[in-house]
Amino acid sequence: MAKKATAKTKKAGKSKAPTAKSAKAKPAKRSVAAKAAAAKPPKVAPGELVTLLDFVRYAVSRFAEAGVVFAHGTTDPIAEAVFLIGETLHLHPDQFEMFASARVTTREAAAILGLIERRIATRLPAAYLVNKIYMRGVPFYVDERVIVPRSFIGELLDSHFDGGDTSLIDAPEAVERVLDLCTGSGCLAILAAYAFPNATVDAVDLSNDALAVATRNVAEHRLDDRVSLYQGDLFGPLGEERYDLIITNPPYVDADGMASLPAECRAEPAMAFDGGDDGLSIIRRILAEAKDHLNPEGGLLCEVGRCRPQIEDQFPQLPLLWLDSEDSEAEVFWIAAADL
Repeated sequence: MAKKATAKTKKAGKSKAPTAKSAKAKPAKRSVAAKAAAAKPPKVAPGELVTLLDFVRYAVSRFAEAGVVFAHGTTDPIAEAVFLIGETLHLHPDQFEMFASARVTTREAAAILGLIERRIATRLPAAYLVNKIYMRGVPFYVDERVIVPRSFIGELLDSHFDGGDTSLIDAPEAVERVLDLCTGSGCLAILAAYAFPNATVDAVDLSNDALAVATRNVAEHRLDDRVSLYQGDLFGPLGEERYDLIITNPPYVDADGMASLPAECRAEPAMAFDGGDDGLSIIRRILAEAKDHLNPEGGLLCEVGRCRPQIEDQFPQLPLLWLDSEDSEAEVFWIAAADL
């Protein structure tokens, strides 16, 4: 089923903006002016901001003035503003452009401005403020019990597991069993269920709180019959089960990175980031144990952030295939079961 890794890289992609899971994102140094901007939001008179685009411009200016950090599904102030405004107005991201020049009512304006100021004052990730995040256009519920999903694996399931010319498998219909380790909110398990229509998906997390959120998402996507959730430490609750594909976005932030997380990331569960002193404590275990849970033609897809140099230094014998996405370069690797 799996195609053997024969190269180190795929096509070049955009470099990823620093994020919490990149481990080296340093907290923004907030100037006196930025602190003042957060403490005393400017007054906006009725009619000064009219269209959705007016509010986007205003939000971008406020975010820049207050030194807001973006690391949770949106990597720049424009995308964050569009997300918050769209959610306030109950618009799917795909609908924003259609209504960009539409006028905003007085009540809607107050709600938008209030949300912008909450984002600045609380430093909570935007997804927590609206209890929603989108991956590949698919909505998921999130709250402070889970890390805000921003994995590149969702995109890679579309681009490298579709049976096409660049696919790492022959046919998505042939995949019957998938495992998602460190599932968090369950978003990757759910996207895998959509990507592989004939597969059942097992998803594991150590956190009961995270699994409560995942349970809600599985139910909302009506996938209870195909996605099963397990509480436990990596492969621990799975016995001798084997899979055609294992996907995982494990904790991989090293000790230095944990000490320098920005405020927005410190609002998330620390256990979802903490990868030990060098960031590889959990990744080592996955690499050591994955083969015992893969079918002979299966493979492992693992997101590791900026840990490629450390992994290649410690596992020079492994023919890892490093994959690029639209917004990342070599932050996810693939390895066939036969090469583990």
